[in-house]
Amino acid sequence: MNTPDFSARNHHGIDVAGASFLESVNTAVQERIDPFGLSSSIVNAYAAWLLHPLELSRALSGLSGDLLALQTHIACRSLGLPASDVVTPHADDTRFSDPVWSEVPTWDIVKETYLALTHRLQDMLFATPGLSEKERRRAAFWVREWLNAVSPTNFFWSNPVALKKFVDSRGESLNRGFAAFLDDVKAKNIRMVNENAFKVGVDLGLTPGRVVLKNRLLELIHYTPTTPTVHATPIVIVTPWINKYYILDLTPKKSLVKFLVDQGYTVFITSWKNPTADMSEVRFDDYLLEGVDQVVQAAQRFCAVDQVHLVGYCIGGTLSATYMAWAKRQYGEEKNPVAHWTLFATLTDFSKPGDIDVFIDEPCIRAIDEMMAKKGYLDGSEMASSFRLLRSNSLIWHYFVHSYLYGEPPPDFDVLFWNVDATRMPRAMHSFYLHEMYLKNNLMKRDALSIAGQPIDLDRIDQPLYAVTAEDDHIAPWQQCYRIRKFVNVKAPVRFVLSSSGHILGIVNPVVNPPKRSYHVAAAERNEHFEHWQARAEAHKGSWWEDWLVWLAPQCGEQVAPPDGVAAGFADLGPAPGSYVLER
Repeated sequence: MNTPDFSARNHHGIDVAGASFLESVNTAVQERIDPFGLSSSIVNAYAAWLLHPLELSRALSGLSGDLLALQTHIACRSLGLPASDVVTPHADDTRFSDPVWSEVPTWDIVKETYLALTHRLQDMLFATPGLSEKERRRAAFWVREWLNAVSPTNFFWSNPVALKKFVDSRGESLNRGFAAFLDDVKAKNIRMVNENAFKVGVDLGLTPGRVVLKNRLLELIHYTPTTPTVHATPIVIVTPWINKYYILDLTPKKSLVKFLVDQGYTVFITSWKNPTADMSEVRFDDYLLEGVDQVVQAAQRFCAVDQVHLVGYCIGGTLSATYMAWAKRQYGEEKNPVAHWTLFATLTDFSKPGDIDVFIDEPCIRAIDEMMAKKGYLDGSEMASSFRLLRSNSLIWHYFVHSYLYGEPPPDFDVLFWNVDATRMPRAMHSFYLHEMYLKNNLMKRDALSIAGQPIDLDRIDQPLYAVTAEDDHIAPWQQCYRIRKFVNVKAPVRFVLSSSGHILGIVNPVVNPPKRSYHVAAAERNEHFEHWQARAEAHKGSWWEDWLVWLAPQCGEQVAPPDGVAAGFADLGPAPGSYVLER
């Protein structure tokens, strides 16, 4: 853990006694009492400021300037005079979007006071002297969580919209909100969506197909062709096992797999089993061997081809990248089963993994290991809670306010329904993933990992790659995803795409008219910085799906008759979406 420099004397000559004792106590507190740094990181920041009085005085001077501007603003609004905002909410901050927060002086003063103080405090934490960048960000993260929690919008008497709804509904809004609160207390969760609004296989996951392979880890779905001929090379999609596969097959209009099938591609997709406690010892190696390797071989046999096009999404992409390096050693160049591949929002270099980095260090992961050891898995709701904390205003407090204070029912939204349909992580696999990928960042290091009997070196991968990222992705930041270009072989051509929106909607990005989104695309050079790539990338309106098709068509070969799985010896194991996706 990084702590303020409590060694003999700081650069202002302030003597700090008991340095080693304080540091040891601080470390013990985090490791045993506060592994996620909720309080210890804030204490560290407080101590760091006290040890740097010159920087503290400058920061307080800036705060006094804000307070003076705020007093002027309050005086003008109190007298009915126009006044510019002291702090303007961020474009994605919808808490104060209702006109009442600007039009009514009283509420405008409340809003501006809160924003002025919170923004200055956040700026101070990000600039805390004497702390590492990670400790500054962690302290700022937890303070931001507290500041978000005490926003005036989250309390009935300081939320004018809630007060108006209460009056207009004669108290019914608060009555409905209290009933919703009691339901959520029983469920131990703040609901984001009506969990009874959809049923997989009835409302979602509707593209026709059959389960053609089933083992203890997954079901492999082959989608029924809709065109008289198909491209010779099949597409095998490895989905993340931290969520259900049907994010890529939501509704017919949003389904990536339906889009591909309708364009004449043979598509297979993994539907991972939701692990139980008896699968606690399932390893990352097993996900590679019984997962990716088996489905790739199945697709080869089903279509009677030597190679496939492999697609990986998120953690499924990390596994796919590992598999690509593994297959080079396992099968050699001549028998390599993958001709080319695609990555969706995938990290291979975990040195800067985005906002989730606040939970990545030895004490945090040790605490997660202890939780998993008790149950044999990490519950999906626990992981979902962590990701919700990263965007607490939009993913927690928005629903708190609309449900409890406004009395509004949870929305019927397919993406949110999928988001709460969480899965569990086997203890052994997830512990390995956290330690080797996030904590040690070993995937990017040559031969630092040994998976299923083979050392892993991404530089062995020389097949063409199409990599898609999203500009607002806080789970897999696009700048970090771009670094795949640095690690695959220099001979591998890489077409890199930056889509608008975030981790889900940047990928689930159907072709619509008029276009709702946009993307940037260009070939990526191995040693080129992401800013240089971005400066020369071509901007396009619409969905990157269309650009992918242009790239895929020549890669996946000529048109042939659709494959016959029965003739290839595959049994029909039932219709899509299969049974594993229905497990809770």
